[in-house]
Amino acid sequence: MDKKTLGTEEVRWDLSVFYSGIDDPRIDKDVADLVARQKAFFENYKGGLSEKLGGAIADLAEITMHTEKLFAYLYLLQSTDVTNAAVNAKLADVERVMSESGGNYLTFFDIELVALDDAVLEKFYAADPTVAKHRPWIEHARVFKPHLLSEPVEAALAKRSPFGPGSWSEFFDEFEADLRLPFGGGEKTLTELLDVLTNSRSAEERADALKAINSGLGGHFAKYSAQTLYVTAGEMAVERRERGYKNPMDARNKSNRIPDAVVDALHKAVTGTAAPLARRYYALKARLLGLPKLKWSDRNAPMPFADTTVIPFEKGMETVLAAYHSFSPTLAGLVKDFIAAKRIDAPVTKGRRGGAFNYSIVLPENHPSSFVFLNYLGSTNDVMTLAHELGHGVHGMLAGAAQGPLMAQAPIAFAETASVFGEMTTFRFLKKQHEDAGDKKALLALLTEKIDGNLNTVVRQIGFSNFERRLHGMDAQYASWQEPKKRSADELDAIWLETVKELYGEDGDVFTYENTEHLWSYVSHFHRPFYVYGYAFGELLTQSLYAQQSALGERFEPLYLDLLRSGSTRNAVELLAPFGLDPTRTDFWENGIRVSLETMIIEAERLAGSL
Repeated sequence: MDKKTLGTEEVRWDLSVFYSGIDDPRIDKDVADLVARQKAFFENYKGGLSEKLGGAIADLAEITMHTEKLFAYLYLLQSTDVTNAAVNAKLADVERVMSESGGNYLTFFDIELVALDDAVLEKFYAADPTVAKHRPWIEHARVFKPHLLSEPVEAALAKRSPFGPGSWSEFFDEFEADLRLPFGGGEKTLTELLDVLTNSRSAEERADALKAINSGLGGHFAKYSAQTLYVTAGEMAVERRERGYKNPMDARNKSNRIPDAVVDALHKAVTGTAAPLARRYYALKARLLGLPKLKWSDRNAPMPFADTTVIPFEKGMETVLAAYHSFSPTLAGLVKDFIAAKRIDAPVTKGRRGGAFNYSIVLPENHPSSFVFLNYLGSTNDVMTLAHELGHGVHGMLAGAAQGPLMAQAPIAFAETASVFGEMTTFRFLKKQHEDAGDKKALLALLTEKIDGNLNTVVRQIGFSNFERRLHGMDAQYASWQEPKKRSADELDAIWLETVKELYGEDGDVFTYENTEHLWSYVSHFHRPFYVYGYAFGELLTQSLYAQQSALGERFEPLYLDLLRSGSTRNAVELLAPFGLDPTRTDFWENGIRVSLETMIIEAERLAGSL
C-alpha cells in the first residue's frame, strides 16, 4: 500500500505557528532577542535573588518559552529530513549562540537559587504567588546543590555542550537515516525492514530481514556507534567524578525523583518475575506459529491467523479517537485539537528520523502545544504507536496549561504514564469489539500482539538498561561500578548477547540468536544515558494504575487527569497515593507484572487451548 492509499501523504504537521521556513528572518531576530533577554536577566538578577526571586522566575519562564520555540521548530523540521544540510547548519548555529549566551548569562541562577537560605525561601513562599507556585521546582533544584560546580566551570561546560557527545549523536541520526539495506532484490530503509520483522507472515522473509539489518549495521556503522557510546560514557564518567555523584545512574535517578533502591527493585523484579513469564509466553508463541524453535526474527511475528490488512491512517485515527472518547471525553477533545491544528506528521519519507515521538512545549504567551511524529505504515502496531504518542501529547497539553514552561515536563520515568494508558485504552477498546463479536482468533491475535508490546517495553528495555549499565562500568553481576572502558564493536557485540541471554535464555532454550550481535548499534536511546529504564518503570506503574480503574469507578478519570496536570511537581509516591498505590513497596513491581503480563499470558494460553 502506497502513501496515497495509506492516507499519510497529507498528514503533515503545520509548523507555521513557529516560522515560515528555514530562511525566515525572524529566526535570527529571535536568536538576537533571546541573547538580549538573557543579558538583561543577568544584569537584573545576578546577586539579587534573595530580594527578586519572583521576578527572576517569571522572566526565566519567558526566556524558556522563547528558547523552546526556536529549538522545537528546528528539531521538528530536521526530523522530517535529518540529511537536510541547511536545517542542520542552522540548528548548529543556534545551538552555538544560545549555549554561549546561556553560559554567560544564565549559569548564575541555579547556583544562587540553591544557595538561598531556607528562611528566605519560606518568606517568598508565603508572600509571592509566583515563587509559591514554583516551590516543587525550586525544592527539586536544591537536590542537586552538592553536585554543582563553580560558576566559571558551569559556564564553560554550557558553552562547550554543542561540541560534546550530543554532536556525535546528531551525526548518528544522519548516518542511520542514510542506511539503505539490500533486501529482496532492492533496498529498504532500517524502518522498513523493522516493519517486516513485525508484520511479515513469512518466517523466511523475517529471517532474511534480520540478516539484512544485522549485516548492514556491522562494519563502519557498528564502529561509529561504538565510538559514540565510548564518548558518551567517557564524558559522563568525568562529569560524575567532578560533580560527586555516587554512580553513573545517580544523576538520572535524582532527575526522575526515584530512589536508587526503587530502580534496583525494578530491575530485579523484571529479571526474576517478568523474564520467566516472557520465556513461558514465547514457548506458547512458537506453538502458535507452528515452529519447533523461535529465531530472534520471530519474536514480534504476527499470528498466522492475524488480520494483517493495512489500516489507512484515517481509520487508525478513528479507532484511537473512539477509544480515548470511551474513557475520557476531555482527552478525546484534545486529540481532536491535534487533528484540527495539524500537529501530526505521519508518512515514511526519505531521510526521515526513525521511530516515533511526541514533542510538547509551552509556546510564548503560555500556549501549550504538542507535535506527534510517526513512521506510519498501517499495521495494528502503528495504530498502537499513534495511541501511545497521542498519550504523550495530551499529557503535555494538560501539564503545560496547568504548570507553565518550567514545570510542565514530567520526569522521564513518569512521562510514559499517559502514553501507556492511551495504548491500554485502545487495546481494551479493540479487545471488547472482538469479544462482543465472539471472534476468538482475532482476540488471540490482538492479545499476543499486546503481550509482544508489553515484553518489548518491560523485558526488552531492562535488557537495554543492563547493556547500558555494563557499558558505563557495572560488573556482570550488577553489584558494583568501575570506570567505563573503551570497547570495540566486537566487545560490545559480546556484552549485548550476554545481556540478551540473561533475560531470554541460552541459545536454543527459547530463541536462536543468529544475526543479532550488532543490534545494539542502532539504539539511539543509549546516547541519553539511563533513559531506557523509564519505559519499563512507566509501563508497570501505569498497568498498576490501570488496574485501579474499576475499583475507583467514576472517581478515576478526574484523579487521572489531575495526575497528568501535575507535570514535574510530584514524585512517584505523591502521584500514586490518591490511587492507593505505593511504588516504594518491595512487591509493587512484581504486582505490576502479575496484574498485566501474567494475566494476559494466562488469557492467551486459555484462548489457545480453546482453539
